[in-house]
Amino acid sequence: MPTSPLTPQFTTAHDPFQEPRREDCPWCGSRNLRTRVRAPDPLRHRPGTFALDACRDCGHGFQNPRLTAEGLAFFHRDVYERHLEGFTARVRSGKAVRRRHRATAWRLSDLREPESWLDVGTGHARFPEAAKEFFPYTSFDGLDPTARVEQALLEGRVEEAHRGYLSTPGMAARLRARYDVVSMFHHLEQAPDPRAELRAALTVLRPGGHLVVEVPDPRCLFATLLGRRWLPYGQPRHLHLVPLANLRAELESLGCTILVTDRKSPHVPYDLTAAVALCLAHLHPVLQLAASPLMDVAAALDHGCAPLLRRTRFSNAYRVVARKDAG
Repeated sequence: MPTSPLTPQFTTAHDPFQEPRREDCPWCGSRNLRTRVRAPDPLRHRPGTFALDACRDCGHGFQNPRLTAEGLAFFHRDVYERHLEGFTARVRSGKAVRRRHRATAWRLSDLREPESWLDVGTGHARFPEAAKEFFPYTSFDGLDPTARVEQALLEGRVEEAHRGYLSTPGMAARLRARYDVVSMFHHLEQAPDPRAELRAALTVLRPGGHLVVEVPDPRCLFATLLGRRWLPYGQPRHLHLVPLANLRAELESLGCTILVTDRKSPHVPYDLTAAVALCLAHLHPVLQLAASPLMDVAAALDHGCAPLLRRTRFSNAYRVVARKDAG
């Protein structure tokens, strides 16, 4: 039985954290590749670098060589999450994150009132918490590969918590046809096999249900301008960057109808702020404090230019809403 081209092939004997480098695109199979960026772990400053290649034919971006399951587990440990969350807090305030979740939920409020909703890659379940204002009669569940989802359950932000990926063996079968909506906000880029995640999402959706996918846009011009300082490259956590055309074609091949394609509202105004923060991350805290005016200037530029940039190829993310057709 043939395996998905995104399925890990085998691991190296000398490095338990990385698979062998592959010579073909995991999305289309082309061997016409180029290295788009090489970057170290920007937060913990461990030795070594990570490479993200891009396919010249279909545009798919992927970590190459890719982390093994052991490597993913290592970098997803709670200590790394704490480093990441601390860095994120310097780039975007908690108030800004809550405001963004609320705006996203409002834009999705045209969906027919769903009975059940699964938020995949939910983290602390801040989106379900915000969405309840617009969907008061909807039951929200959360799924995440980290322990954060279990904490979200304890704090009442979701009604059920599931640990892992949707494509984790047995997960989709256990949740088959349970949900009217499945959302994936900045999750697909972290999944070892994004195609398997999409298939699993359609498995847990009821016929006529809606799939919401939001991911970084690898065609964003900030990616070229900022290079390895572009935050959505996200090495070593981000394994795949899927262009819009590829995602649309994949969903249509799986029997979905594309209802919404949005490049404007998903744009997050943080590109310059995050680039400055990454440059300063290795400095002593005293020097970081002294350089804080640079962060303020970058944040002002990000937010001041956002109304224009979100309408251009500088928009750093896109969102697709698709309907699972009966069949």
